[in-house]
Amino acid sequence: MRSFGVEEEFLLVDAQTGNHAAVGEDLIAAQNDRSATRRGGRPAATRGNFLTTEVQREQVEAVTAPFTCLSDLATALNEGRAEANRQAMVFGARVAALGTSPLPALPHLVQTSRYRAMEDRYGVALREQLMCGFHVHVAVDSPDEGVAVLDRIRIWLPTLIALSANSPYWQGKDTGYASFRYQVWRRWPTAGPTEIFGSARAYQDLVEMLLSCNVLLDRGQIYFDARLSATYPTVEIRVPDVCTDPAHAVALAAIVRALVETAAQDWAEGKQPPAVPAEMLRLASWRASRYGIEDDLIHPELNRPRPAKESVEALLNHVEPALSETGDRTLVERTVRQILASGTGASRQRTIMNSGGNLRKVILDAAERSTI
Repeated sequence: MRSFGVEEEFLLVDAQTGNHAAVGEDLIAAQNDRSATRRGGRPAATRGNFLTTEVQREQVEAVTAPFTCLSDLATALNEGRAEANRQAMVFGARVAALGTSPLPALPHLVQTSRYRAMEDRYGVALREQLMCGFHVHVAVDSPDEGVAVLDRIRIWLPTLIALSANSPYWQGKDTGYASFRYQVWRRWPTAGPTEIFGSARAYQDLVEMLLSCNVLLDRGQIYFDARLSATYPTVEIRVPDVCTDPAHAVALAAIVRALVETAAQDWAEGKQPPAVPAEMLRLASWRASRYGIEDDLIHPELNRPRPAKESVEALLNHVEPALSETGDRTLVERTVRQILASGTGASRQRTIMNSGGNLRKVILDAAERSTI
């Protein structure tokens, strides 16, 4: 059974007002100091989980260890959220699992040499980046298997964007999008869908070509929708918004692992990846970002607009054998049905606004629901 782990980015907000709280660096420094005192100089980690800073001080990231059992990953995910919230509360803040900040923001850059270099090169694209994603790492046996997986999961990624959509507001305005985070993320030079690579050598050759152009600072800026990790023996799927409801995050992680397992088996059996051009995937991703599950999606197998439920059902059917093998099918199908019935995080945010609420209520509601 393949191991998998997740990285979740969160906004840090004032516990009373919902305003941005620029305490990310302070939070991590204080946690490390307390941990070192308790453990004789060694930072503490719960079940292998850890917290870290993100690009802006108004953010924190929770990273799980890798697990093979979904229930263990779910426990670690919830522990990571709870620990991040506990540490934030020391500074009068809370974590809010929102894909973008609903309130107007002038975020404060975490002062590392890398982030300063990124600001110097990319300007406003970095300065405005106050967004939170959900990244899933799944183990692969080799770079060859990893690239074969990337080639075979690419058509399914727009459906993940739709299911996770949780960022309708940006700079105090309703953008009209369900996942505006995905649109803002596309500012980066390498962001978005990729063509079929065909081999690990072709993947690495492309990466080296991109790095040679003096546009990217390093391999960490290979921001493909899905990529080989530069750090771990994994593929990393990067398209989902962070989910306010932790149950949604757990189900999406299970779907991603099942996608990877299905793709690896197809490769081992000699099945070719679907020959869908990246231009079509860009359209599919745009539509998923625009509407979430509230309107038609471009069906991943038919390449034409169909009701969102049909695209989601196609995804579930595609990964059903892998979900059954790991024992995750019932939980995933139940959670996805709930999302289809009740809506995504974007839907809930708009429901609060349309019921006489305001953006602060949206944020505080998310903060309340981000941990259990």
